[in-house]
Amino acid sequence: MTGFAVLFAAVAGAAFAATGLLLRQLRRRAILDHPNERSSHSLPTPRGGGLAIVPVVVIAWTVVGVMGDAAPPMFVVVALAVVLAVVFWIDDLRGLPVAMRLAVQAAAIAVVLIAAPSDRAYISAALPSAVDLLLAGVFWLWFVNLFNFMDGIDGLAGGEPASIGFGVAIVVFVGGVAGNLPALGIALAAAALGFLIWNWQPAKVFLGDVGSVPLGFVTGWLLLELAAHGQGVAALILPLYYLADATVTLARRAARGERVWQAHHEHFYQRAVQCGHSHAAVVRHVLAVNVVLVGLAAVAAAGRPGIAFAGAVLAVGTLLFFLGWPGGNGSE
Repeated sequence: MTGFAVLFAAVAGAAFAATGLLLRQLRRRAILDHPNERSSHSLPTPRGGGLAIVPVVVIAWTVVGVMGDAAPPMFVVVALAVVLAVVFWIDDLRGLPVAMRLAVQAAAIAVVLIAAPSDRAYISAALPSAVDLLLAGVFWLWFVNLFNFMDGIDGLAGGEPASIGFGVAIVVFVGGVAGNLPALGIALAAAALGFLIWNWQPAKVFLGDVGSVPLGFVTGWLLLELAAHGQGVAALILPLYYLADATVTLARRAARGERVWQAHHEHFYQRAVQCGHSHAAVVRHVLAVNVVLVGLAAVAAAGRPGIAFAGAVLAVGTLLFFLGWPGGNGSE
């Protein structure tokens, strides 16, 4: 436990310091996110915090991997996270076509899945290996994009990976899973919390696609690894709020014939802000439910997956109802 405490303190401190140093450069170079009709903020704010957080996560995971004798696919994930950061920094600055963004993400995911051991199952061992890999890739690609979609208010992009990272570590401890997943989860959570200090309302810096896409990529891999070690239900429970909010919202937009890839302000968390909640209040509600989800994921890891998943659906459904119901959103 001492080693985990040292890892957490070192990574959180590095993320906090790196973000502070980067913020000066972003301001100096006027790399700002200007408000528009779809924004949830009202003032120009520096964008590109991922330029600080992604390197911290990459370095921390590399150190953990070297010290823990990690399997080669983890190092592939780390290397591709750097590639994604470069590509999506260009996207932040100039904008890239949707098809190109998806193609780059899909290629990175395919490389990792091909490099992974061939005897593992992510979704179900009852499925043919090719089908299991395809479904895992589709889930991962969706997760990377929804992670990007959900980065829309102050604090949310830091709070979610912190919750999932800690959750992965707890599930591994409870479920008795071997390997370095706990250290990777704690490192991810620590980096996210170091950034969250700067991103909490009122945010001094935004993550940007340079951060949200690589972080979604590594977080998605962490969840798939958890599933591959027999904890599929727990891996589904931990990000369930993100999955539900993004999936329901995008399904509604698709049903209306709208372009789901275009920016909008229809997510449940955005509607809550529009109805009067502060960004901080919404994130506190989400984090409270995430704590419940972490507990339920631990219950699933302990051998009660059905009860745990039912509780998770109830908790997330209640949160979505609260965030999306105008009468439940008093100003705060």
